[in-house]
Amino acid sequence: MSRWPLPEPMSAALAQARVGESLGEVPIGAVVVKDGAVIAAAHNAPRGLHDPTAHAEVLAIRAAAQALGNERLDGCELWVTLEPCTMCAGAIAHARIARLYYAAADPKGGAVEHGARVFEHEQSLHRPEVYSGMGAAEAGELLKAFFAARR
Repeated sequence: MSRWPLPEPMSAALAQARVGESLGEVPIGAVVVKDGAVIAAAHNAPRGLHDPTAHAEVLAIRAAAQALGNERLDGCELWVTLEPCTMCAGAIAHARIARLYYAAADPKGGAVEHGARVFEHEQSLHRPEVYSGMGAAEAGELLKAFFAARR
C-alpha cells in the first residue's frame, strides 16, 4: 500500500477497478475530473458489454463527453489504474484530455511510456501532461491477484 494517502481521484479509480473485478473483468478503473470534481467513472467492461473497446478509459471518456455535452474534454484530467493501451491513448488525444494520471506501468501493453509511446509521435493530435506511479502498488496488486486466480 501507499506510504501516503492517494489523491481522491486515484482512490475512486481503484474503487472502479474493484467493481470491475467483482464482475469478472480485468480490474482497471478510470475517472474523469473537471474543475476538481469527478464527472465520470468507469471500469473495464469488454466481457460484460461484449465490446472489445469497452476499456475503462474509453467508457469514462464517453460518459464525460455526455455529461459535458461536448466531445472535447478541455481542462479535464483522466485518472486510471493502468498505463493506457494504444487505443485508449488515441481516445485521450482525440478527447483533448489535459492531464493523464496513471498508477501502474504496463511494459507489455502500455502505449504512453512503453510500446507505441503514442503522445511522442509527431502525428499525435494532442499531448496531455502525464503523471505516473501514484497508486502503482495497489493497482499492481489488484492485477496480479486477478491473473493469479485465473491460472
